[in-house]
Amino acid sequence: MNLLIALFLAINTQIEPSDFVLKKQEAIAFCKANNLNTNYCVLIDMSIHSGKKRFYLLNFKKDSIVYSALVAHGCGPLNWGEDESKENPIFSNTNDSHLASLGKYRIGKRGWSNWGININYKLHGLDSTNSNAYQRIIVLHGWDAIKDEEQYPRGSPEGYGCPAVSNNTMRYLDNKLKNKNKDVLMWIYK
Repeated sequence: MNLLIALFLAINTQIEPSDFVLKKQEAIAFCKANNLNTNYCVLIDMSIHSGKKRFYLLNFKKDSIVYSALVAHGCGPLNWGEDESKENPIFSNTNDSHLASLGKYRIGKRGWSNWGININYKLHGLDSTNSNAYQRIIVLHGWDAIKDEEQYPRGSPEGYGCPAVSNNTMRYLDNKLKNKNKDVLMWIYK
């Protein structure tokens, strides 16, 4: 394993380096097999407290994490905008559940958003656990309520199931995603 990734993980996350290496290997194999971008992908580890950075932009060519951020998950039956499930989110692929869905996604077309910096990216679920994402209008978008810095023990505000990031993070991602030559993999796992 790359020493840079191991040091980053030891300092900044709760991910076990061996688990991350396996995810990285599976992600690049999946990208190659499914004609997705093989320069980078997004990994989101929902087993990590929502007040800590758990969104990772992984550069396959550099074999390193080039960006990490906070990311929201869905509130479900709990209060929108609060952090009631910060330590133990639940997931669903059901319409109107207001929950995030686990699985691999293809980050699709750039669109207009009512939230954050008014940019979103359509998400296409590639697994049975997230196959309704597009019809549920689950998108990657910015949200004013999501902070740039970790806020543990507080959690990030919970929305209606979209992986929402801070506006600054969305600006950074938009610069990477809007000129992509192939769709990018986003993998949300626990």
